Amino acid sequence: MVVRTSGVSPATSPPRQRRWGWRTRAAVRAGLVTAELSRRLGLGAGSIIGGRVTLALDAHALARLAAGRRVVLVSGTNGKTTTSHLLAAAMRTVGDVAHNSGGSNMTDGAVAALAQAPEADYAVIEVDELHLAALAQAVEPTVVVLLNLSRDQLDRATEVGAISAALGHALARHPRAVVVANADDPMVVSAAKRAARTVWVAAGSSWLGDASSCPRCGHTITFTETEWACVCGLARPTPDWWIEDGKACTADMVLPLELRLPGQVNRSNATMALAAAVAVGVAPDQAAAALRAVDVVAGRYAVVHRGAQRLRLLLAKNPAGWAGMLSMLGESRPLLVIINAREADGRDTSWLWDVPFEQLATRPLVASGERAADLGVRLSYGGLEHHTVADPLAALAALPAGEIDVVANYTAFHHLRRRLSGESGRPRRRRAAG
Repeated sequence: MVVRTSGVSPATSPPRQRRWGWRTRAAVRAGLVTAELSRRLGLGAGSIIGGRVTLALDAHALARLAAGRRVVLVSGTNGKTTTSHLLAAAMRTVGDVAHNSGGSNMTDGAVAALAQAPEADYAVIEVDELHLAALAQAVEPTVVVLLNLSRDQLDRATEVGAISAALGHALARHPRAVVVANADDPMVVSAAKRAARTVWVAAGSSWLGDASSCPRCGHTITFTETEWACVCGLARPTPDWWIEDGKACTADMVLPLELRLPGQVNRSNATMALAAAVAVGVAPDQAAAALRAVDVVAGRYAVVHRGAQRLRLLLAKNPAGWAGMLSMLGESRPLLVIINAREADGRDTSWLWDVPFEQLATRPLVASGERAADLGVRLSYGGLEHHTVADPLAALAALPAGEIDVVANYTAFHHLRRRLSGESGRPRRRRAAG
């Protein structure tokens, strides 16, 4: 059974034949060779440098690589990686899928993902919200998933309302695309209202700190338990999909989620992925079954054994991400928080003051990372007893044996994973505990 909402109908299979000119073929070959060399030299996964080499040799490579495929773009401030992994799992039930699974979510990462899967009829591309317009212009997406919009990387990104307006203009330029949008985020709704074909998902929002004033008129938005509205008329749309008792629901069906990934935020991500998969043409039951098999996403939620400690690895990079993360943490489980402020994280750490760390008062707590001192000051002002140890591995020595939650922002998370891999060859992992 396939749900048809807002004029959405199941997708037909795209043509398998894709003909690239000699320039594109040579550019792709050069990019793949460069990526492989980068991996062998231990310089990185190669997706960024490989994509950049391809684009340097063929400036139109992205459009040419995407031609003939059904492409889904997944964007928003938080949840892009998890949602794209869930969606790719669902879409693999109907065909091969190109996917930038490593999280390289700008143009070069998209090029690399498409180049590595030349025969895939489908593509799931995670996209930084500031790059969505350019990527959509190149790939002519079948579906665009818009999760949420909030402050992130304040030294790089503009004000959230401006991002919402820019995304709205971008979506209006692609009337054939189906936009799967979070009905509970006013910033998302303002943008998605410009789309010609929209599927609304009541995905919830654990952070409304950036949506108190209307992105259209600037007046204060009124929120109730289930609805929101502004005097200008912008209001929560009637959802086509919603979550009820741990199930994804539409007017026609109920699908148990039963995810291995923890937390309400991941049930929301999964429902967005389900709605997008159905819009592409995947059978709902088939898609839901695929989501249940996903237990680790790019290392997130993995459990790593280190001596007598069992480390559950989690990622949060801004106040909205932390708001969703807090419900996943064990009530008394020791916690290591690691904060860096490199380019990929955003240099500005003032966002730490908007995180309700006071909710962490009942557990052993260690602040770590390159900006451990900044984090330590924030925790001190919150009245939280803690230790400050800049080196994450040394910080683990300050915590007891047993289960430990480790929450890190972007570069801190990936740096820790590499160091743990270096200690043990390759960290063992188990299914994440809910």
